[in-house]
Amino acid sequence: YLHLLLKRYHKGHVAIRLALAGCTNRPFYRIVAAHNKRARDGKYLEQLGTYDPMPNIYNEKLVSLNIEQIKYWIGCGAHTTKPVAKLLGLAGFFPLHPMTITNAERLKREKEKQSNAEAPLTSDSKEDDSVGATNIST
Repeated sequence: YLHLLLKRYHKGHVAIRLALAGCTNRPFYRIVAAHNKRARDGKYLEQLGTYDPMPNIYNEKLVSLNIEQIKYWIGCGAHTTKPVAKLLGLAGFFPLHPMTITNAERLKREKEKQSNAEAPLTSDSKEDDSVGATNIST
């Protein structure tokens, strides 16, 4: 049945993408298989998972995936969008997306720069405070 549906839909392909399902200032996404010509939040063929980008009380962004159905749709020739490819890479289904690696390296360098910049300031200020305290007490 699926091959008939895919053949009848001309000038397009099936894409695994994010469909917005949340409210203003509170996004929530469904991971869906839909025709690429359909509207972002429009009719879709099947829901394959969910993604909540807002951190919860444990600072976690929650993702649920139906891996079996994702394998099925990719086997049928479905494409994935970049955000979904990044999520699947983080889940271990795909190799990590190059931008994910680049962003992680960039954040690591920034943290190292901040820690290097803060380390001398904190050690100098402690020494100065102790010297000042001894001068005041004597």
